[in-house]
Amino acid sequence: MPRTIRRRAGRRAALAAVGAMTAGLLLTAPQPATAGAPNLLGNPGFETAGAPGSDMPSCWSKSGWGDNDFTFATVTDAHSGTKAMRVSLTRRVDGDRKALVTENTTCAPTVAPGRQYDLSAWYKSNTPDVAVTVFRHDTAAGWQYWTDLQNPPVSAAWSRTQVRTPAVPPNTDKIVWGLSVYGVGTLTTDDYALEEVGAVPPQPTCTGTAEECAKGKWEVMGTQNPVRSMHAVVLRNGKVLLIAGSGNDISQFNAGTFTSAVYDPVAGTVKTVPTPVDMFCSGHVQLADGRVLVMSGNKGYPSVDGRIGYQGLKDSYVFDPATETYTRTNDLNGGHWYPSATILGNGDVISFGGLKEDSTGNVTAERFSAAQNKWLPLNQVNQTWSYWGLYPSMILMQDGRLFYSGSHTFGNGTAGSGASVYDYDANTITDVPGLRRKDERDESASVLLPPAQDQRVLTIGGGNNETNPAANRLTDLIDLKKPSPAYTAGPDLPQGLVDTGTGKRPQTGAEGKMYVSAVLLPDGRVLETGGGLHDRADPVFEASFFDPRTDTYQPGLATDPIPRTYHSGAFLLPDGRVMSVGDNPGNGTYNHAVSVYTPPYLFKGPRPKLTSVIDTEWVYGDTQRITVDRPIARAELIRPAAVTHSSDPNQRFVDLPMTVVDGTTIDLHVTGNPNLAPPGWYMLFGVDAAGVPSVATWVHLGGAPSLAAAGQRPAAHEHTFANELAAPKENPGQRASVPVAPAVAGCDRHYGSVNVCVPTAFPAEVAKTTPARCAWLAAHRFPKRMKVNGSDPLRLDADGDGYTC
Repeated sequence: MPRTIRRRAGRRAALAAVGAMTAGLLLTAPQPATAGAPNLLGNPGFETAGAPGSDMPSCWSKSGWGDNDFTFATVTDAHSGTKAMRVSLTRRVDGDRKALVTENTTCAPTVAPGRQYDLSAWYKSNTPDVAVTVFRHDTAAGWQYWTDLQNPPVSAAWSRTQVRTPAVPPNTDKIVWGLSVYGVGTLTTDDYALEEVGAVPPQPTCTGTAEECAKGKWEVMGTQNPVRSMHAVVLRNGKVLLIAGSGNDISQFNAGTFTSAVYDPVAGTVKTVPTPVDMFCSGHVQLADGRVLVMSGNKGYPSVDGRIGYQGLKDSYVFDPATETYTRTNDLNGGHWYPSATILGNGDVISFGGLKEDSTGNVTAERFSAAQNKWLPLNQVNQTWSYWGLYPSMILMQDGRLFYSGSHTFGNGTAGSGASVYDYDANTITDVPGLRRKDERDESASVLLPPAQDQRVLTIGGGNNETNPAANRLTDLIDLKKPSPAYTAGPDLPQGLVDTGTGKRPQTGAEGKMYVSAVLLPDGRVLETGGGLHDRADPVFEASFFDPRTDTYQPGLATDPIPRTYHSGAFLLPDGRVMSVGDNPGNGTYNHAVSVYTPPYLFKGPRPKLTSVIDTEWVYGDTQRITVDRPIARAELIRPAAVTHSSDPNQRFVDLPMTVVDGTTIDLHVTGNPNLAPPGWYMLFGVDAAGVPSVATWVHLGGAPSLAAAGQRPAAHEHTFANELAAPKENPGQRASVPVAPAVAGCDRHYGSVNVCVPTAFPAEVAKTTPARCAWLAAHRFPKRMKVNGSDPLRLDADGDGYTC
């Protein structure tokens, strides 16, 4: 049965609420473009009648979906000529209606991949629920929805709307479009145009070495990281919050020494920050106002004999970038060591998984209310009593549901297919198929690919810390716009050099990596970097770009010279570079070196500049004007990172369709759907046709006016994507927790101190003998003689003196 779309926040009340405040800034009608390329549409003004018996003009078709009452009519109230098209909705539960250019070889304009096109039309409407909707013809997959580009404002008189498409994707030969009505009201349109944007600019000149221009460049900074940062958050002011807590060091925990630092990448300075509790392995997310919500952390380390595992805190704090201080909130309902943290479209935060105070698995969902600025009591939060594991990757979908990608930390995936859609309102979990080797996606990375409007997720690599196989090369893709989404196989992860303790060698066969970092870049690609071949060992030196337009990797990039495995992270800076920190192998050491990657796009000549951003407080459905120093091809919002353990489910790249007023003045069209771009601070980038980005300008999306009105606003434009899922699973009954083995972290606690991780399972190539295991430990720089705590299950104490090897 088709799923009923829930009513969600739209634009009408938001525009009313901020109308007075933004009267001089909200652009009610784009400027008409000057005459340019020829109009590629046939019958753009509806003047030519259709074939005998047809009730639509030539080259136009009735289109739309959903539960609504509608009429189509060719009317004489025209902008020019004698005819126009009127579409009315008198009742709407969901869906839309639109007059669409006919999807056939005669009427659909031919386009070229990589080029951009200006779409324009004259219209009158009495509803704000109108969108410019575009479909494309894929030469392999046929006709499919592409994107919504703009929400033209209400206009009683004839007004012209114009918007530029993104670069046409590969394998696209034709596009069609129309103005959709998705709310009760009437829209009249006339005089459509589709014009190709002018000539492609000349290729840029390389400003670095040939290698830098092809592969980019890594630099190890002179300033070392003063803390053992397990968590990294890019703040709304461009600084970086690095959280260590006890830093996986039990001596620091016992001493009550908990640390954080704020790094300023512009000044190159680092400031340590008082830290109230052990935030080691906490969860974190940026709230709508730019503060950082930090939840749970480490209440206690495992006992030396391994009988007690890690324990989760109930504590929760917010970090204020303005004062660089932590303030305590109310407690969570239970401990959550390794919790998820996902911000929702209304600014609330939802969290799952992790370990409780007693080391059992937490089965309760937690919800932080943005309106009340507190965690809600358990009885006010919908519960499925499901255990999601540790750091489950929960990605917000365009209709408010959550997609669990299958990426997690420590051990096997969830029962079933390993990936699922969670519907909070319906309180259901529905598996989606296709994720390969779901029990070897421990420490994989998942990202919502650019742009967020495409609703496609990439999952990269992984392994299993319990069985400790060589990490895999698998990459899997899923399109959440499809009625029955399923993962499909992506290209294998490129291979590099691996250091298995005896020096670097090329990877072979199916060897991939876990603990990988995946960073969304302003040119629309994903940088994957870092990672290791085995659990907390054997770093892999490899980096590549994944291009979501072609679903291919560009291998052979410059590699970070610093190993980046367990407890490492990489993230985008506002200047377009990528920073990388951390490495905490099983021998208990920690690498404090900081690396910065300069991508090839910064060796392509001068960068475009955002010379003005008229308003930095944005609301949903806005049109915002910027000026640039020269033409750009795209603009986008990128949500700043909050990353740990390969996980940042809130990372997203939101396209901003453009109306080009002239060569230096551009109107940006902000999505009306807060589920695509949850409220908060974003980095605004402008990118030229060569993929060279500007330095980011910080803008705030949402804000108090739009959030306060959220309860009264109609639904944003949503399609019935993922509406033909299989039947939901049966939820478990109410329960307190699930048992979790104390060895969940993959460490055998019978040897050495707690912060040393002797693997419960050695790599498969290591013989199950004392000499072979001791040789592996020596090659990986474990302490030479570790105390045996009780029994000796791995047979590392051959002479029985109570010490290993």
